Amino acid sequence: MKSICVFCGANYNGDLLLGKAVESLADIMANKEISLVFGGGRVGVMGLLADAIIKRGGKTIGVIPQFLMDKEVGHTGLTELHIVDNMHQRKQLMNDLCDGIIMLPGGFGTLEEFFEVLTWLQLGLHKNPVGVLNVNGFYDHLLMQMDVMVEQRFLKPINRQLVITSTDAIELVDMMENFKTEPDEVWFKDRNLT
Repeated sequence: MKSICVFCGANYNGDLLLGKAVESLADIMANKEISLVFGGGRVGVMGLLADAIIKRGGKTIGVIPQFLMDKEVGHTGLTELHIVDNMHQRKQLMNDLCDGIIMLPGGFGTLEEFFEVLTWLQLGLHKNPVGVLNVNGFYDHLLMQMDVMVEQRFLKPINRQLVITSTDAIELVDMMENFKTEPDEVWFKDRNLT
């Protein structure tokens, strides 16, 4: 992988384990010369990660809509900063610029970005590995909900396996580098509800 898109929070709760995970991810990306593609913000976990990669001499590519630049939350020290018209263009360009996607802790926006690109993978619209860095159990309940979706037959087991998960940044990047895309048809063949 030459670039990884990271979805993460525009807030930071001060969690020291999250701070260490950000540093670890920055280390592995810098060591492997993997560029960061992200939402272009200077705030929250986004800003922490961008700053950590910059400190290590890595390449940072931000994609931010104009309305957020107008609010002065754009990071001005990046290798590249793409300013787009809206959030939809932001997601599309971030996906186009990367070879893999990682989700760190965040809020509604982080989840929305993650699930859209995961759906695109399931539908065969891209072949980028999609990973979750599950820091301190942050996404335990979300991952369990995905298992419920399989149990209730709203998600095929093979498509559930598209979500690569680890608590360790080095392991996660390694798993993503060895990922083979094998989504199945989204719909179950059996339409019988009984």
